[in-house]
Amino acid sequence: MRPSRRDFVKLMMASGIAVAVTPMARADAPSFASRETLPGRGVARPRLGRVDGVAKVTGAKLYASDFRAADMPGWPSETAHALFVRSPDASHIYEGIDLDRLSLIAKPTVVVTAEDVARIGARVPEFYAGDLFCPVGKTPFFLGQPLALLIFASFDDFDRVRVALRDGNYLKFGAETGPTEGPNYGAFRFTRVAGPTPDGPDLYSPIQEGWVSPGFFESTGRPIWKPLPVAKGGEYVKGATFGDAIRAELDAPDPETLVIQQDFETQSIDPVFLEPECGLAWYDPAKRNLELVLGVQSPFEAASAIAFLLGEADADHKPATINAQFAYVGGGFGGKDHTPFSLYIALAGLFLPGRPVRLAHDRFQQFQGGVKRHAFKMHSEIGVDRKSGLITGFAADHVLDGGGMANYSASVAVVGATGALGIYSIPKVDVTTVALHSRGVTAGSMRGYGTLQTMTAIEVLVDEVCAALPLDPIEFRRRNALATGGRTMTGNPYSVSVRTPEILAKLEAHPIWRDRAMEKAAAKPGFLVGTGVAVCTKDYGTGADCSLGRVEIDAEGRVSVHGDAVEMGNGIGTAIANRVAAHLGVVADRVGVSEIDAFDALGLFTSGDAYSTTQAAQDEAAKNPRWVPAISSATSASIGAHVGTQAAAEAARVLFRFGLWPAALAIWGIPQNDPRAKQWDEAFWQDGMLLMSGLSPLPLKAIAAKAHAMNGITGTMAHAFSRWAWAQATFTVGGEDVTADIDALAIRRGDGDFEPIERSAVAFPPADYNRIGTAFTSLCGTLVRIEIERATGIVRIAKAYSVLECGEALVPEVVRGQAQGGFAMGVGYALLETLPPFEDGPGNGQWNLGQYRLARASDLPVNDLEVEILPPLSPKEPPKGMAEVVMIPVVPGLLNAIFDATGHRFAALPVTAAHIKGVLA
Repeated sequence: MRPSRRDFVKLMMASGIAVAVTPMARADAPSFASRETLPGRGVARPRLGRVDGVAKVTGAKLYASDFRAADMPGWPSETAHALFVRSPDASHIYEGIDLDRLSLIAKPTVVVTAEDVARIGARVPEFYAGDLFCPVGKTPFFLGQPLALLIFASFDDFDRVRVALRDGNYLKFGAETGPTEGPNYGAFRFTRVAGPTPDGPDLYSPIQEGWVSPGFFESTGRPIWKPLPVAKGGEYVKGATFGDAIRAELDAPDPETLVIQQDFETQSIDPVFLEPECGLAWYDPAKRNLELVLGVQSPFEAASAIAFLLGEADADHKPATINAQFAYVGGGFGGKDHTPFSLYIALAGLFLPGRPVRLAHDRFQQFQGGVKRHAFKMHSEIGVDRKSGLITGFAADHVLDGGGMANYSASVAVVGATGALGIYSIPKVDVTTVALHSRGVTAGSMRGYGTLQTMTAIEVLVDEVCAALPLDPIEFRRRNALATGGRTMTGNPYSVSVRTPEILAKLEAHPIWRDRAMEKAAAKPGFLVGTGVAVCTKDYGTGADCSLGRVEIDAEGRVSVHGDAVEMGNGIGTAIANRVAAHLGVVADRVGVSEIDAFDALGLFTSGDAYSTTQAAQDEAAKNPRWVPAISSATSASIGAHVGTQAAAEAARVLFRFGLWPAALAIWGIPQNDPRAKQWDEAFWQDGMLLMSGLSPLPLKAIAAKAHAMNGITGTMAHAFSRWAWAQATFTVGGEDVTADIDALAIRRGDGDFEPIERSAVAFPPADYNRIGTAFTSLCGTLVRIEIERATGIVRIAKAYSVLECGEALVPEVVRGQAQGGFAMGVGYALLETLPPFEDGPGNGQWNLGQYRLARASDLPVNDLEVEILPPLSPKEPPKGMAEVVMIPVVPGLLNAIFDATGHRFAALPVTAAHIKGVLA
């Protein structure tokens, strides 16, 4: 489900529900606004670094979990509390809750079940298809599936039952049925055969032929990958025939080709964001108004889904208005993107009308119900010419455990498959991937998004190749690295810089690598020393990314910025402020995030699906100057700098060019017909002063005052859309045509209202770009030196070095912090974290941080991790996504170091101290 604002508005109007999507900064009380506005009115902020840094460390920055009803202006002061009852069983018929026995501890005020949801006429949005609650008489579809919501007027009652449900069994189950089987969530095959010359066309590639899926499946949902000679699936047969030919070559190589096969498994883990999912709801039946406080990565989607949920509900449960307010998100890593949790918050409010209700996971509940990283099983084959050391072919089969709901499983399968080659240029590739349903807890979006699993596999496989040839691992990567202009697995080149040679040179020259033999020889008695290297690339963007931005300046020179991106620990507020400052000379005094409805003046609407539309449909729709392929997209850390800042930056550019620059000319006394009037791109800012050669410096405050006095342009808002390239449109502003990487624009003069500027021309990226898969990427290389204690198998990371490139680093401190955090997550994934998949796993409700081992400071090279950020190739190079790539090479780097130390190559994650001790015994 990819909701559009027009569909959203149509839905609301048809359903008789008016919906407001409001950031928390819009609350009436000034003290509330000061806490929910970056950098926060009256809250100190540093000159450099994060604009919200002081607010975060002093507790002035509040998250959704911080709020209760008493904190919300106009709400009743008492908060009720809701509690999930989730199933620890997915193989027996569910027969209900033993409420009589449970009531001996505390009696719920309200119990919400599947029958209640059906009775009121609630609908499940397409993305969450299935039962919101398992009905009595049915086997739960997966472990952790909600069975009911219990709502308590008293916190003490809620708290007693919360603990009782964890420690005792109050659920009734009947006959054993075995797990319920569901269809697979998606199956794809990506095959590419390069032409005889690098510049010539491919013999076959997905970008030429389209993406293909098999036409036949086994009863288990597993695909039949063989190209069956039948009419059904004809397009698949063509690609699969090429793919099978690649595999035949790998299975019967000539003597000059080294072929290595690998089986590799990765585990399910939890995102473990600091703030478990939570929210507030208050339904006022007299006004038929539903108020919500949410903390999600996808505000537009959450509000749309709730409106759909209630759009055909009965009169007592169908709000006339919904006001969804969005607070800062205390970490997400993908786990709060398209989460069904918001639907249950809304239901909790509706089923206890007149009383605000809080629904909040504790850590036990978050483990049981929150989305997880997909576990992968991968079989890979690689062929390498022994003489040249060049890769000749690669084939892989990926099987993903998607758990109980589809969520993003199909997308994760695709991204993992298309990223399976990592940094390498390989002329013949065949990769199959399938995401299967299981009774496990639902898997979805998480940092790395499938590429963490597949790139770990290939980087470990490459290390094995280097040992077998033998060839220096960095030299092997240098010979095989995809060059600028080279074609990826889908057959397209990256459209951004590819800086693998620089990263490899940095790694090769670093003391960790240069001195590895000496350090190994000097190992202390009872210890083994090993060094590992890995280099990875990570795409960013989805192929239908949107950005909304609004920039205003008042007569005192105070700058306000509004964006639809979500602040979730990714520093997006600072990134937007810094990108706007490049055009306006100062960091904004106010930065609003998650502001979906601050852009109504643009009058945007959309239709269709941006991911599957045809060129004809897009061309026809684009004739309307207010149409765009999509309105707003979810926020992830890896697209924040690239996508989340785009519209605000372009709005700021227009504001300077057509608002502040004319005001500056007026102060300088330069007429419009003076040649200097056209030299606006030669002016620059320094310490809040506008400088122009031969002219006196002007303070921003004076320019802003003049712009207001002239009734000039003092505010701009814009929308941007990217399908592996930004849409471009032309607008007439101030009598001049301006073309920018946006598709909608509105301006404000003086203190007036915003008015849209109709575009005179627009070029949306071609619909065929949906075949690309990815065109944007960034790179990171990591070196690790480890020490392993023979007696215990414990790994200590002695030193580490990561070098990355991210284009323009909008906030270098945040980039460095992301790299450090990514390193810690990589250590946890490689060495520590794991969740059993089924009855012993988190779905049983017994998991907490007591038995889930995260990386701690003692597991990390706290004072021995060096992070180097390569400067952009050009001052004009835009920011690139980097928050995911900094984690990925850490994992295979550690595995390669363990092999260097022990001589044993592990083929499953995590590699724990017990595993290492076992092979050393």
